[in-house]
Amino acid sequence: MAEPPIYLDYHATTPVDPRVLKEMLPFFEADFGNAASRHAYGWRAEEAVQVARKRVAALIGAEAREIVFTSGATESDNLAIKGVFEACGGAGTHIVSARTEHSAVLDSLAEVEARGAQVTWVPVGPDGRVRIEDVEAALTEQTVLITLMAANNEVGTLHRVRKIGQLAEARGILFHTDAAQAVGRVPFDVRKDHVHLASLTAHKFYGPKGCGALYVRRRDPEVKITIQMHGGGHERGMRSGTSNVPGIVGLGMACELCRQEPGQEAERTARLRDRLEGALLERLDGVHVNGCREARLPGNLNVCFDGVDGESLLLALPDLALSTGSACHSDKVDPSHVLQAMGISRQLALAALRFGIGRPTTEAEVDRAADRVVEAVQALRTGR
Repeated sequence: MAEPPIYLDYHATTPVDPRVLKEMLPFFEADFGNAASRHAYGWRAEEAVQVARKRVAALIGAEAREIVFTSGATESDNLAIKGVFEACGGAGTHIVSARTEHSAVLDSLAEVEARGAQVTWVPVGPDGRVRIEDVEAALTEQTVLITLMAANNEVGTLHRVRKIGQLAEARGILFHTDAAQAVGRVPFDVRKDHVHLASLTAHKFYGPKGCGALYVRRRDPEVKITIQMHGGGHERGMRSGTSNVPGIVGLGMACELCRQEPGQEAERTARLRDRLEGALLERLDGVHVNGCREARLPGNLNVCFDGVDGESLLLALPDLALSTGSACHSDKVDPSHVLQAMGISRQLALAALRFGIGRPTTEAEVDRAADRVVEAVQALRTGR
């Protein structure tokens, strides 16, 4: 039987950690109750949900009552952006963001624009970062929200979240960040970073798919959002729908593991990333590393290769599980909107590969991946 491809797409998703799965399993069988039911089965489920809420809050420096469980970061982004805009009731209609955001943010902004919002797009530099001066210059008296991601899902660039949050707080403006790629990978604290709303999802840090959360600050200031999901008033009225108890338990345990093991995984994945990057730069000419090399996710490597089409390169590497960009757009051959916003040419952007190194990745896998990429690039360049 053929060996499975080496998985190097940990920004798209991660496997469920065995410890997370073990924590979840009882809630599929013996403890299967509905957390809203008023009997022993429901009380056990509700207790588990509240434990998970505390674990999520502890990881990001929040209070348990500030955590709203959702189906994932996409729903959280929608709830944050649409919820804030609608709650303002026309008192403020201006939002600041960047073109390098995830499609969940971009599409939510397009929706509120159709309802009367004005969006200012702050440019990013060649490293994918916004300048604080540009964010400040974009603010107006009508600005109600800044939404900028903590870490980019394609090039791994880390925005200066704390400085953006300080700016927003000083101006009385709400700051939302899509932290799906940052939580569990780099330090992130909603209070220290002056964040008012933050989106996260379990499957980016070894929890289950289909479960995420939105942090909504409850004091200094208390953030008001208009609910987007009606029908039962679950999650203190902020997100109706029967609680996904196994998923919530898994999210909580994934957060607990990240809290118990801070920095260890980041150091190891950064070392493996540097090993892979060094091998490609040493053995191939015409390799361009995309994103901010000083401030990026530890396991991220996004590279372009001169004279090579990314899709052709991906097809030439069936033994590696990689991405040419965001997994949400993996069925398209259009160049990455992130790379284009960074000023990278269409031709070069089409030659990009995203490597995501994760908890299970080994040195042997990194070395094998480097060998295979070098072989494939050389073959495509020579037409062999």
